Amino acid sequence: MNRRTFVKTLPALTVLASTASGFAQETPATTADLSPIALPKPETDGGKSVLAALQERRTIRNISAKKLPPQMLSNLLWAAFGVNRPQGSFGKSGRTAASASNSQEIDLYVALAEGVYRYEAGSHRLTPIVAGDLRARAGRGAAATAPVNLFFVADLTRYDQGPGQPDRNIGNAEVQKGYYYVATGLIASNVYLFAASHGLAAWFHNCNRDAAAKEFKLRADQRVLFAQTVGYPA
Repeated sequence: MNRRTFVKTLPALTVLASTASGFAQETPATTADLSPIALPKPETDGGKSVLAALQERRTIRNISAKKLPPQMLSNLLWAAFGVNRPQGSFGKSGRTAASASNSQEIDLYVALAEGVYRYEAGSHRLTPIVAGDLRARAGRGAAATAPVNLFFVADLTRYDQGPGQPDRNIGNAEVQKGYYYVATGLIASNVYLFAASHGLAAWFHNCNRDAAAKEFKLRADQRVLFAQTVGYPA
């Protein structure tokens, strides 16, 4: 290329460089794009009675994409696995669902349209985990578009094997598996009853465990178990 030809190509090269620079600035969303969500104080009354909710409890797979109001989301998460008394067993707070030796080994990862959060029951808030719409990791159909998907994640480090632990089998992997599956079922039942009491739809199901574990940046001693989709009936 001679000097005259090179000079003629400079404007085009400048445009290309500018365009490439623009592409480089388009970075993926990170947790920096999300802020913690301080949930409203949960309402501990209202809704249908326990017996009426049991009568209405059912799986509803046709779920609207309509967003849940902050108060409804707050109440839902508290009902699922919130703190209902400051003093429980083994020096921990009490929760709305039981767990073996009060291990509280299940974390709820909450997938909303804007990102995934972890529910912190003690402070009743949502901590950002990853930005972006990952609701489809819960499944297809309504699960991918419903306003809330709860991922049940077991944290095996919560099983205290110290000298004050009376359960001698709590360190056994097979025993732990039974414990965290039961704990998941108890929390999921709370969600079903809350949904039935407040006119919501709930659906407990399998999920893409491998993709969720990778994108939620879980440790090797954490397990994605199931998901539960919640929203208004479609």
